[in-house]
Amino acid sequence: MVERAHSLVDLVQAAVAQHAARPLYAAKVDGTWRWTSYREFAALVDRFRAGLARLGVGKGDRVAIIANNRLEWAVAAYATYGLEAAFVSMYLAQRSDERQFILRDSGAKVVIVANEAIHGDVAAMALPELAHIVGLERPASDPVSWVALLESGAAVPVAARSPDPASVAAVVYTSGTTGQPKGVLLSHGNIVSTVNTLHEIFPLAPEDRSLSFLPWAHAYGQVAEVHWLLSTGRSAALNEAIADLLPDLAEVRPTILFAVPSIFNRIYEAVNHQIAQRPGFVQRMIRTGIRGAIKRARGERLGTLERLELALDERLVFAKIRERFGGRLKYAISGSATLGREVAEFIDALGIMVYEGYGLSETTALTTANLPGEGRRRFGSVGRAIPGVQIVVDRSVGVHPDQGELVIYGPNVMLSYHQRPVDNAAVLMADGGLRTGDLGYLDADGFLYITGRIKEQYKLDNGKYVMPSPLEEELKLSPYITNVMIFGEGRPFNVALVVIDEPSVRAWAEREHVTLGACLAVDERVRSLVAEELALHSRAFKGFERPVDFAIVNEAFTTANGLLTPTLKIRRRDVLARHGALLDGLYTKPRGPALHPPSSEPALAGGVVGTK
Repeated sequence: MVERAHSLVDLVQAAVAQHAARPLYAAKVDGTWRWTSYREFAALVDRFRAGLARLGVGKGDRVAIIANNRLEWAVAAYATYGLEAAFVSMYLAQRSDERQFILRDSGAKVVIVANEAIHGDVAAMALPELAHIVGLERPASDPVSWVALLESGAAVPVAARSPDPASVAAVVYTSGTTGQPKGVLLSHGNIVSTVNTLHEIFPLAPEDRSLSFLPWAHAYGQVAEVHWLLSTGRSAALNEAIADLLPDLAEVRPTILFAVPSIFNRIYEAVNHQIAQRPGFVQRMIRTGIRGAIKRARGERLGTLERLELALDERLVFAKIRERFGGRLKYAISGSATLGREVAEFIDALGIMVYEGYGLSETTALTTANLPGEGRRRFGSVGRAIPGVQIVVDRSVGVHPDQGELVIYGPNVMLSYHQRPVDNAAVLMADGGLRTGDLGYLDADGFLYITGRIKEQYKLDNGKYVMPSPLEEELKLSPYITNVMIFGEGRPFNVALVVIDEPSVRAWAEREHVTLGACLAVDERVRSLVAEELALHSRAFKGFERPVDFAIVNEAFTTANGLLTPTLKIRRRDVLARHGALLDGLYTKPRGPALHPPSSEPALAGGVVGTK
């Protein structure tokens, strides 16, 4: 039985006492995974806590970090909590201007940086409250290097103090899709309430292990892998690059995977691509087995032939696919955005149980969850409210009578935004509720369905409302589309800006014996391929939702160029600033005949604009 914690200091002390010899985190060093035990982790926390105390860190101070997921990240966090200070997390891929804003806004006294490039960047900033920059790569000769602080901390220990549950433990900055990031103040009580609840609703086995690649700077990865797994005595290996995810899965052999829909979408695409390479009769057999598995998951009865085909697929196909993910993967937990039902059911059919949840940084990462057990999981929904949390649907907001803005009540609701009185007044209600800005509805059994973000919703000039994000996720299921943004506010119809997956397009061209031009964005055959894919994946859209025309751009949406947030959400304002003229042009140029028009609804035009 896991002991209920009152603060994160209680949590780590209890975990170490119970699981001292067990492995906690692993990092790949010279091609070999090296594990750190709970006992070794605790010793590092003790030493670094004393090192931070030597720098003057104390109650109420802010310690920031700019780094990827690594052992030092978790050590620094728990060392900070033990001094009754708050931990401010930033992404390794954060832009310099955002780093400066967050360091100034949070009033960080110390910042820990991953490398020399970031060290130099931060050192050049005018930040009067920042007293020390701790370099993880700096040598021991630097008195404020990671190594030097560990050494000094070992010489003069400082005992951990137990923070007040109501005090700030973490400052998690939102991704800033519509403006400057906001600092979400999460208390020890907020975080341990979610962790304690997870103990109750989602039991883990002793052998459970994660491969960690979700950034811990985000509340989802932080709560799941820095706090929940640690509190249960489980372990996580740390993936350094998404490009290494598949080989790392095979080597680490995790049982649980925390991810966002874009990762699951890529798994879906990759497996479907593999199936498409098989002979026709094999494809039919696999598809029949998948349909049978989906029916079984829905509780529907299978015929004798369906059961036989499913058993055959399970042994000959599904087991081999799971082996590519290490062969032990039991749970796929999705959050941060809505996962398409088609994708969820497909991955579940392979024998990997999919559990989708919903939460915000402002609700300590978790508000609802689909859970193990009969009747506790429903595809297409994000589950039911976790114990202690209440969801109210404010139908005065929104355009559909059965939907509205979600208002959350519970111990997981943040203290406030840091130094943002106007924003606090807009979202924090007098009765303790949090206005989420998300639209959705509850079914008769209490399962929640998310339909979009209020700020993203726009109206066409015919009065029809469009929620672009769910539509974009469907279009990105195409193996040839890396990203897409739908646009149409105040216009007669929707258009789309498309970023193609160049390797997949070139592989298609090779299979089809097509010779492509140097610039794929203006190649007519690529345009035709993309038009067909958009038409295919928008079949379930309402007529007014379908993009009537589109443009292909050569520039990918990335965090480096500022078109994606660190959590991989589109910065719509920045995309429009860069490509607005191109989108405007789609409303004035003549459009050619439609390619594969879906019934009598408006269809994609054959003429497409490209950029060089």
